[in-house]
Amino acid sequence: MFIAQAFKYSHSFWKYLVIPILFFGLMALNYVAVEFLEIDVNQFMQEEIARKGANRVLAENLSAFVLFLGGLLFWVKYIHRQPIKALTTARKKVDWSRFGFAFLLVAVVNTIIIVVDYYTNPNDYLFNFRPEPFIYLVIISVLLIPLQTSFEEYFFRGYLMQGLGLLARNRWVPLILTSVIFGGLHYFNPEVSKLGNIIMIYYIGTGFMLGIITLMDEGLELALGFHAANNLITALLVTADWTAFQTDSVLKDISEPSAGWDILIPIFVVYPVFLFILAKKYGWKNWNEKLFGKVLPPNS
Repeated sequence: MFIAQAFKYSHSFWKYLVIPILFFGLMALNYVAVEFLEIDVNQFMQEEIARKGANRVLAENLSAFVLFLGGLLFWVKYIHRQPIKALTTARKKVDWSRFGFAFLLVAVVNTIIIVVDYYTNPNDYLFNFRPEPFIYLVIISVLLIPLQTSFEEYFFRGYLMQGLGLLARNRWVPLILTSVIFGGLHYFNPEVSKLGNIIMIYYIGTGFMLGIITLMDEGLELALGFHAANNLITALLVTADWTAFQTDSVLKDISEPSAGWDILIPIFVVYPVFLFILAKKYGWKNWNEKLFGKVLPPNS
């Protein structure tokens, strides 16, 4: 229903091409510029932080997503003539309690994991808390990070999920493609150069997690809450010199970055637990149909 309801609105194929071409084209131009100019992204980031401060750099980087989100929603509303609610959920109205539950679940679990790791491996962390910069970080993060994550959810799990679903007339093609593309874009994050390609399993796996809960729940509310909490808690609680988010957080990870098969724990342990909790709470059934079934126009 979440995908199929897009049939009700202006869904010409070319309309679903414009925004992805612009977005992926912009990403490609950025990558080409970095490669052509031989820029060390992490070094450039460090220099920018030294010159402007971490909070200003974070705000500047996140501000682009405000424009991206505004442009996407404008295109959906005025070109596709589709209400934003229909891009958000198949329910009669957006269920913000779902957003809140997913946000709280992920926030609590992530906080516990960070705190336990801090007390288990205290030598890996530097206590980085400074009241004034942290207050500004909270303001910037609360205002802008949900907009950044909302753009990614509306673009991948909303717009592309619906567009690809209408084109393929099934659910599994958009699930696979949006998850792989979402994870693939993270290949350019500094974490990949530090931790190796194995980290891509985590990024792509997270894409599948968000795609599955969107299809099973027939809406974006849970994915929006999940993604916002994941990025927000990380930005506020822990940072490192080699991560995409370098902030004035409470803790700074000063350990030598490395990743092994432990990176699979979130994918094969934590995420299945999340799915079990959400499935029980919201009574998910017919998994095969919702994840792999056909997408047909209404009254077909």
